[in-house]
Amino acid sequence: MPTTEVLLDTVGEPDEASLKAAELAEQTPTPPAAIAVLVGDRRYSSEGDTTGDMLVELLSEFGFTVDAVVHVNSSEAEIRKAIETGVVGGVDLVLTVGGTGVGPRDTAPEATKAVIDKNVPGVAQAVRSSGQACGAVDACTSRGVCGVSGSTVVVNLAASRQAIRDGVSTIAPLVQHLIGELNTYSVQA
Repeated sequence: MPTTEVLLDTVGEPDEASLKAAELAEQTPTPPAAIAVLVGDRRYSSEGDTTGDMLVELLSEFGFTVDAVVHVNSSEAEIRKAIETGVVGGVDLVLTVGGTGVGPRDTAPEATKAVIDKNVPGVAQAVRSSGQACGAVDACTSRGVCGVSGSTVVVNLAASRQAIRDGVSTIAPLVQHLIGELNTYSVQA
């Protein structure tokens, strides 16, 4: 939580304007933080690929601050490590893109399942349904999953530009809801 400096007047009393500013700073919610993990052996390394920029723009439009865009090979261990880095780093959302098909190197769902504590199948189903409606074949045939690891939401999206655009617009309100639940409720021992 940000610290706010309260100015004192000459008598040692807090200045009213400073108190109001401090109160407003405490009430202003910080935007949710996200990282994007681009999964592919060669796909995102080509010169001129703008997938990362597109993700930052789309997530920003929905109120997310994107802390990083990470490129990893299609290795289950590398994908898992990238997701775990986001979870340990305290981001609200880890969004993986790619690796959700049925090919031998498509391992994003397996890596995600190894990290999540709770499965949230409705989000993944919404992505597939919306993908089908917009004609993003790779989105509707995706094996992508969604779940929660600690207090981080993890979502897999298919890699086509259409699947990414539709997927981000589909998940944004759902993930915002999940983040709200994670930040509101706590477990009493």
